Amino acid sequence: MTGRGDGPGAGAAGGLSRHVPVLLVEVCTALDAKRGAAFIDGTFGAGGYTRAILDAHPQNKVVAIDRDPDAIAGGASLAAKFKKRLMLVPGRFGDLDEIAQAQGFDALDGVVLDIGVSSMQIDQAERGFSFRNEGPLDMRMERSGPSAADLVNESSEAELADIFYHYGEERRARAVARAIIEMRRRQPFETTRQLADLVASLIRQEPSGIHPATRVFQGLRIAVNDELGELVRALHAAERILKPGGRLVVVTFHSLEDRIVKQFFAARTGRAPAGSRHLPTAAAPEPTFDAITRGPVGPSEQEMAQNPRARSAKLRAGARTDTPPQEPLSAIAMLAELPQTAEKRGGRR
Repeated sequence: MTGRGDGPGAGAAGGLSRHVPVLLVEVCTALDAKRGAAFIDGTFGAGGYTRAILDAHPQNKVVAIDRDPDAIAGGASLAAKFKKRLMLVPGRFGDLDEIAQAQGFDALDGVVLDIGVSSMQIDQAERGFSFRNEGPLDMRMERSGPSAADLVNESSEAELADIFYHYGEERRARAVARAIIEMRRRQPFETTRQLADLVASLIRQEPSGIHPATRVFQGLRIAVNDELGELVRALHAAERILKPGGRLVVVTFHSLEDRIVKQFFAARTGRAPAGSRHLPTAAAPEPTFDAITRGPVGPSEQEMAQNPRARSAKLRAGARTDTPPQEPLSAIAMLAELPQTAEKRGGRR
């Protein structure tokens, strides 16, 4: 998806904006898109990255994935224009290796992921992502499964507090959860305005101008769509499907996503911290990626001025080595889970 930037300070759910692909030049450079190769755009959205990749070389092919049926429908004209070079597929990017194989690709030259909610989804009040626009409390990217209203009306106080604190990074998570429980006893939550007004009555507007409901809505959206879990699965799927020299490029917009990507690349490039001096050091596995970026790449001042939603964007990238794929990293998977879930699986956060 394109035009993301929904974290705190990124205009999380403001008014209409152009659907501008973030860090477009940097993404194409990191992918080495100016070669005839096969790529996956795991988050198609409005098709900004996909179009740029296809335009970069006449032999480039793209398997573009999106879980949002609106994005798939909106990409029909682009798919028709590029015909056999663009395969537009509904699905989750956590399954990108299986999707690529189903399209006839046993290995790929590049994978790009743009994590989070798209500006298209934010701008459509009926999707229920925005706290600034009245709409149903929905937030489902696929328009199926439990909605945000279901979570708010049916989860326990402890579950809601965990969602707001760990996924939304909201300091007053328990107070918000407690108020929700009290209010829903009188009337169930049905609209974004109901929840936004309740949160605004509990949390002061920050000097930076961030709406009081920003973090609560972020936490709910991540929980409804299992966004962090999908990211973890996608990173490991990319490791499996990329050929030696293939590029993995990931653009994130808040610290929760970036921490997962950063630690994945640290582990897979051999840059993870060494163990405790009190414990024996196990032999480090051979790296499955070489670092392309030695730290996060951010937008230029010019891009931030033109597209405020790009402000919090960070790009990290790696190139696949010829080492066989490794088992999924349980420590990375735990970063995507709420504490109670991790404890049930026998892990600790």
